[in-house]
Amino acid sequence: MGIVNVTPDSFSDGGKFLDTATAVAHAKELVAQGADILDIGGESTRPGAELVSEAEELRRVMPVIEQLAPHIQVPLSIDTMKPAVARAALQAGASIVNDVAAHREDDAMWRVVAESRAGYICMHVRGTPQTMQANPVYADVVREVGEFFGSRLEKLNACGVTADQVVLDVGIGFGKTLEHNLLLLAALRSFKTLRRPLLLGVSRKSFMGKLLGTELAARLPASLACATLAVESGVQFIRTHDVAETVQAVRMTEAILARNKK
Repeated sequence: MGIVNVTPDSFSDGGKFLDTATAVAHAKELVAQGADILDIGGESTRPGAELVSEAEELRRVMPVIEQLAPHIQVPLSIDTMKPAVARAALQAGASIVNDVAAHREDDAMWRVVAESRAGYICMHVRGTPQTMQANPVYADVVREVGEFFGSRLEKLNACGVTADQVVLDVGIGFGKTLEHNLLLLAALRSFKTLRRPLLLGVSRKSFMGKLLGTELAARLPASLACATLAVESGVQFIRTHDVAETVQAVRMTEAILARNKK
């Protein structure tokens, strides 16, 4: 899953693809590099990010989706917390909603997903982008994230979203400390008991810098290490800024794992 941030303030590439033409060109380049899905977002969810109005988010993402949908063969995902943005994006040709606010209690987003039969990425987060890194505490982060997924699957089903529409994301970096992130990465295989595909988004995230002392631009090796671990643990989707490098790492990992099955 290639990341297309149409934002001025995303932590890794904010402002680089804010112009529609630049974002579209970048998206097409990611497909050429091997992206199987494009995840398009118009509101940063980095820690401390400011909220964006519905109108501004639509202004950023809709021209990109409208220009991409008729001309590329890979599915488009809309990365949004707003039901109205999700609905507009799906009507314009997106087919997946990547919801970093899946802990919501209001069911409006889930109704949109149910009506459209779209794919739905259910991500665990504690708090909001503004508050999520303010001393997050868990008694057992792996158990609590698993319980969250079980609860969400029940709520989604009650709204008409079937299990086969849902992908689960443990939300690395969203309301977690360095230790929480490492525990979740080590336990990825345990979430397979929920019988839903898993997505992992770790690309260039700050926990790598805290552990390794690396600046943002130097985190590709750590990102690839997490991606290969995830594939070995049964994760089906890797969300990344660095598509070409990640495709190589994933394909090599898959080739080695395939020999274990012979």
